[in-house]
Amino acid sequence: MNVMGSKALILFLACSIIVLHPGKLIFANMEGDALHSLRTNLDDPNSVLQSWDPTLVNPCTWFHVTCNNDNSVIRVDLGNAALSGTLVPQIGLLKNLQYLELYSNNISGPIPNDVGNLTNLVSLDLYLNSFSGPIPVTLGKLSKLRFLRLNNNSLTGPIPLQLTNITSLQVLDLSNNRLSGSVPDNGSFSLFTPISFANNLDLCGPVTGHPCPGSPPFSPPPPFVEPPPISLPGGNSATGAIAGGVAAGAALLFAAPAIAFAWWRRRKPQEFFFDVPAEEDPEVHLGQLKRFSLRELQVATDSFSNKNILGRGGFGKVYKGRLADGSLVAVKRLKEERTPGGELQFQTEVEMISMAVHRNLLRLRGFCMTPTERLLVYPYMANGSVASCLRERPPYEPPLDWATRKRIALGSARGLSYLHDHCDPKIIHRDVKAANILLDEEFEAVVGDFGLAKLMDYKDTHVTTAVRGTIGHIAPEYLSTGKSSEKTDVFGYGIMLLELITGQRAFDLARLANDDDVMLLDWVKGLLKERKVEMLVDPDLESNYVDSEVEQLIQVALLCTQGSPMERPKMSDVVRMLEGDGLAERWDEWQKVEVLRQEMDLAPHPNSDWILDSTENLHAVELSGPR
Repeated sequence: MNVMGSKALILFLACSIIVLHPGKLIFANMEGDALHSLRTNLDDPNSVLQSWDPTLVNPCTWFHVTCNNDNSVIRVDLGNAALSGTLVPQIGLLKNLQYLELYSNNISGPIPNDVGNLTNLVSLDLYLNSFSGPIPVTLGKLSKLRFLRLNNNSLTGPIPLQLTNITSLQVLDLSNNRLSGSVPDNGSFSLFTPISFANNLDLCGPVTGHPCPGSPPFSPPPPFVEPPPISLPGGNSATGAIAGGVAAGAALLFAAPAIAFAWWRRRKPQEFFFDVPAEEDPEVHLGQLKRFSLRELQVATDSFSNKNILGRGGFGKVYKGRLADGSLVAVKRLKEERTPGGELQFQTEVEMISMAVHRNLLRLRGFCMTPTERLLVYPYMANGSVASCLRERPPYEPPLDWATRKRIALGSARGLSYLHDHCDPKIIHRDVKAANILLDEEFEAVVGDFGLAKLMDYKDTHVTTAVRGTIGHIAPEYLSTGKSSEKTDVFGYGIMLLELITGQRAFDLARLANDDDVMLLDWVKGLLKERKVEMLVDPDLESNYVDSEVEQLIQVALLCTQGSPMERPKMSDVVRMLEGDGLAERWDEWQKVEVLRQEMDLAPHPNSDWILDSTENLHAVELSGPR
């Protein structure tokens, strides 16, 4: 074909694309221009936005941008990226945007009114920045908004009444700003408690405890009226005193067996349930959590019938239930020692758990507390856990495809990163595994059981007398010392990645039949030494995967499971690596370090290239410890 013919063909194809898909092309250009405007108004010291190339027609190839099947932007993830600058009005052109995550930066200036044009927005996270000015009234148009977190900024002015019209709003945090005026208490705002508005000194209204100027003072509680003393017939006569003493002695004599029986019952709690009047107290509530009565949960689970058991774990049994409104729930009945003051500790921990709200975290729906019972109520996850989908699926159900497994890897990493970096105090899971990664209706990863982990302060390392976790997932330093940190979660996450790739259990004695390692990590490293990467991949995938993507996930898993916790990446770094940012550099750096170690003869297997045995950093006494 001559040159003229080639040019004509190229022109024809270009015109065909514009004619056949003009809307998509223009839409992609418009969204790309909007995001490029955002980039030009932000200072990016860490080059997080380096891939945002304005010469590309489609922004869907950029890091930290997620698109749907129509190549329309639905998610922008720029949290904790050390960005500064301002938020541009052009952000309102992303008509299909569902998640705008700009938290933990230093972005300043006003929140543009154009954000109100993002009518598909589900989550708006602008907390921990330096935004100033009023909350835009236009946010009241976001009818699908579920999560609105503007806390820890410098916002001023009143809270717009229009926000109360967002009926879908589930989480609201306006704390730690400079807001003023009356806090609305109607519409969706009737659900929220003082925690949502704390540390705004000029706010007033019933929810704040401060009456607004010109309004009548809050009604004081009714005064305590001391009951009148009981007078004995006959005044203070000796006869009356003797009669009273005889009656009291007789009552005590007959009551003694009952008192002894009650004391014995207290020492040895029974298996049946009972309610107490405080269970129905409407004043006892935590945020938007419902406090269920024990009777409600008994009816929902058919009196905790064995046929409704979904699973058993170290924290107790989980039952499937159906509430009176028809919704399905999972009820976790905790098994724990009852100690004096435990009720207050339980309520405090439940309140902290309820504040951890993220797309990839299992949300606590409610709780129940009686003198003998602690129960937590969660939404029911119809698709079960990653472990059940990998190893317990019925023959008629298809296996998890490779694209879904990649999405699970990224989603669970985002959930764990939120627990570590955006909860105060931070939450350490301590039992990250495929069985604790649940799947919603869209097979999106939802990290479960995190609420049962211990809460820890940023500056402290939690030390326990007993190691919690599952064999095969426990980090070596946690196993040997009992000290847990976010890096123990990173290790467990790396093992979970290997479960996703291989479909196998983290600890499986059945592998002994083939003279293989019972620990999944050691088995994987053994195959990598022999260059048998193809044998690692789950046979259920039937070669329907991308080799380069498998290798990348293996690299992330090995970086996460290094023997030294200091050398493992943070979960926020893992998220970036899975999004394609920084994995190659980190992997090359790690390989260079391993080469130097081998040259210095520090590695026990100098001919093993870069593959190390997972037990190399443990002493013999540690290996014989509490497994």
